[in-house]
Amino acid sequence: MIIDFGFGNGIQSVHIPEENLAGVLTANTVEIGLTGEEEVRRALENPIGSKHLGDIVKPGEKIAIISSDITRPMPTWQVMPALLDALYAAGVNPNDITLVFGLGIHREHTGEERRKLAGERAWAEIRCVDSTPLDTVSFGITTAGTPVDISRVVAQADRRICLGNIEYHYFAGYSGGGKALMPGVSTAEAIQKNHRMMVMDSAAAGRLEGNPIREDIEESARMVGIDFLLNVVLDEKKRIVKAVAGDAVKAHREGCLFLDKLYRKPIPARADIVIVSQGGAPKDLNLYQTQKALDNAKHAVKKGGIVILIGSNREGLGEAEFEAWMTGSPSPHAMVERIQKDFRLGGHKAAAIAMVLENADVYMVSEMDPAFVKSIFLTPFGSAQDALDAALGILGKDATVLAMPYGGSTLPNVIE
Repeated sequence: MIIDFGFGNGIQSVHIPEENLAGVLTANTVEIGLTGEEEVRRALENPIGSKHLGDIVKPGEKIAIISSDITRPMPTWQVMPALLDALYAAGVNPNDITLVFGLGIHREHTGEERRKLAGERAWAEIRCVDSTPLDTVSFGITTAGTPVDISRVVAQADRRICLGNIEYHYFAGYSGGGKALMPGVSTAEAIQKNHRMMVMDSAAAGRLEGNPIREDIEESARMVGIDFLLNVVLDEKKRIVKAVAGDAVKAHREGCLFLDKLYRKPIPARADIVIVSQGGAPKDLNLYQTQKALDNAKHAVKKGGIVILIGSNREGLGEAEFEAWMTGSPSPHAMVERIQKDFRLGGHKAAAIAMVLENADVYMVSEMDPAFVKSIFLTPFGSAQDALDAALGILGKDATVLAMPYGGSTLPNVIE
């Protein structure tokens, strides 16, 4: 069987013998109702586990709306009109509303970036600011030892409304929910304490219960208080296909269930070889982005198996800290040990790759120089077909092969 994998603006075609092919993972077919702003309005009118927003907020109260920064695909601009209408209908004055972009430990936005994120209406009607990680209010310390220090503009608000998009997150389980507060509007120290647990086996994509990072996030959120949640699920075209609103946990869980219907893929067993791609440009511009597909693929490969990672990576590694870790570490395991002591944005993705390498080999099909690929502990190949042929030569002609053409979205789930 010939399967095409996106590779930059082109494809990599691979012939996989029928007797070896264990499956091809693509998004599930799910019935979609309303989309875009109409779906957001439907969610606001049907809150999950809470009162309507209009019965929660009061005239004269200071409202903080917390949303994602420019590094996330959350379409804040598309969500804000319906949310503002709901707040105004409840008698809230525009002068009492602040839209806060959670920076985490990312850089500040330019004014034009904030405007683009907010959308023209919100930008014209309310205050739109970045979070203030150096000016915070303390709410205490979580059971796991994470300081709950929250940007003052959020901490001192009378009501907090959290926005976000829900997708698989490789150590918090899912994005969305309380992540708007932790790490969104928290401090570098808090993020370090929370994210250091990423090396635990239970900190995994698609896992909520027993996930130490998600539990720490939600404990932080309870300490601060989220009055209302509005999260969305996007399809591969970044279109809102589901919105959930209401209680910070109950609504979030409903959104996660929908995401699972769309993208969680049951498989009977792990495969010897997993061939995975992000789906091509722009998702495979650099290894920093392509890594997401690798992290989903790790859930499908046997210990001692091979992951064939397909990504143009024509711009190289894509992030300075990530590159420093990948090129400056003596071994993959050194990165795993380092992240537990010194969490660094960028370094965490290097550690994630290192964690995959502790259980499987990674063959890299890219436009990067082969010698450089070897230097970062990956095995270079000029084509996906060459990589598969080599993998079958090592693991045997009976090796099972699983294909993931859209690996950044689909999450394999072994049925026990």
